[in-house]
Amino acid sequence: MSKSAREIELKLELDKSAQDAMKRVGAIRGFSAGRAVTKTLQSIYFDTPDQALRKAKISLRVRKSGRNWVQTVKIGTGVVGGLSSPVEAEHPVSGRALDFSVIEDPNVTKTLAEVIGDAPLSECFETVMKRTTRILTRDSDGAEIELAFDTGNILAGEGAQPLVELEMELKSGPSQAIYDAAKALLNDVPFRFSPYSKAERGYRFAEGQSAGTPKPYFAEAIRFTPGTSVELAFRDVLRSCLKQVSENRMVVLGSNDPEGPHQLRVGLRRLRSAIRLFKPILNPATVAQIDQMAKTIASEVGSMRDLDVLIDEIVEPLIKKAPASLSFDALLETLNASRGEDTRSAVLEHLRSAEVNAFLLDLAAYTETRGWLDPENFDQTTHLAKPIEIHSSKALARQWKKVLGYGKRLEELTIPERHDMRKAMKKMRYGIEFYGSLYPADTVKPFLKRMKKLQDIFGYLNDVAMAETLPDKAKVSGKNALAATQAIGFVIGWHESQCQTMWQHAKGYWEATCETPRFWV
Repeated sequence: MSKSAREIELKLELDKSAQDAMKRVGAIRGFSAGRAVTKTLQSIYFDTPDQALRKAKISLRVRKSGRNWVQTVKIGTGVVGGLSSPVEAEHPVSGRALDFSVIEDPNVTKTLAEVIGDAPLSECFETVMKRTTRILTRDSDGAEIELAFDTGNILAGEGAQPLVELEMELKSGPSQAIYDAAKALLNDVPFRFSPYSKAERGYRFAEGQSAGTPKPYFAEAIRFTPGTSVELAFRDVLRSCLKQVSENRMVVLGSNDPEGPHQLRVGLRRLRSAIRLFKPILNPATVAQIDQMAKTIASEVGSMRDLDVLIDEIVEPLIKKAPASLSFDALLETLNASRGEDTRSAVLEHLRSAEVNAFLLDLAAYTETRGWLDPENFDQTTHLAKPIEIHSSKALARQWKKVLGYGKRLEELTIPERHDMRKAMKKMRYGIEFYGSLYPADTVKPFLKRMKKLQDIFGYLNDVAMAETLPDKAKVSGKNALAATQAIGFVIGWHESQCQTMWQHAKGYWEATCETPRFWV
């Protein structure tokens, strides 16, 4: 009985000029590269009128290369972190039409019959591209990876959408080899993990969805079914964090949207919170470098985000509240210059670096190759296999204990300690968002609502503390110095007055939060 193969591919999106340059690269560190071969490929995708195959995560196509046609069925076509691992059944056919009689695997035939039923199949869209392939062989162990540089168009109706993608398919060897090859090949070329297969891109284009400029990505809700293992839950949380970080990195590099740096920092904080919440079941040696790099990038992006907050939320809203005699022009000019030149340029330079590329690929490899395994921890397998419900209750209780430690001394907290309490609350909130689907919604919402409000208040208090650094951040000399100094004084004074009122609210919300039942108990 024939059995279809499961392919493992890493799909990356690059700028076309970068991809063209990469095709011409000769030696790749740690790998031997075979001769490049370029072919023109025409692929026609089929589905039922109600897109039954798409809904079942199946792609069905025929592809022409030279004079030959090949029919391919891919089952399980989702792409996560750029990684695709569908079951693939590939067979020669005589022409552009489908021919199910050539399929050798009866399981594939059965699946198609169940999904399609009596519905008719028709052409939905096609791709026409030039594919340049090379085989990479790792010097250390002979692992083989096929590089495929695809450049062309998706065609649907009268329209066309450019398609530029790098595919790396593992032919032999461990999955880690793909990520090692990607790091050596990409170096400092920014990339995006492809969120969609070519089939899904085609569907989206046919529906009128264009690629467009990258937009800030907000993490989607994480949902676990009861009984999900701790290990699979951790993997899904990491996938969510990786997507938020990698998508918003490209937003920051490609636009001035202030939400990009904010969501990038949120993604990095969610990642670091996840590492702490799952810490008891992880190998500390393999996660330490990822955690440290996330901290470094978050700090750098934070400096850019802090300037955005300082300008957009602390200074500019007071222009209409200030006396007419006060001018904010010199102050804002200085702050905007700092945001646009000094801080932003340094952050962008690092985000484009080989170091950040390596961080993203290491995180992807850690997520998909079970990088958390600890050969010295004989109890780890047992812990990883436990239902997530058992782990989540302990993790939330542990984090709440840290928050409670600050809350009990609320009246005595110094400004740095208030900042620490805010960070502890953020980790608690992320934990609730990670694990919340495991508990009844009507028990989670009241607690989460109060936590968010309390966190917002502490966030504002932190912003006011940042406003007090204005004299150092906005040093204006010459004839505009006096006007800038007066504006700074007004900003600090106004917000400090508000701060007193907000602090009283913080005490009340803290008491209300403590009185709200802990849903994880």
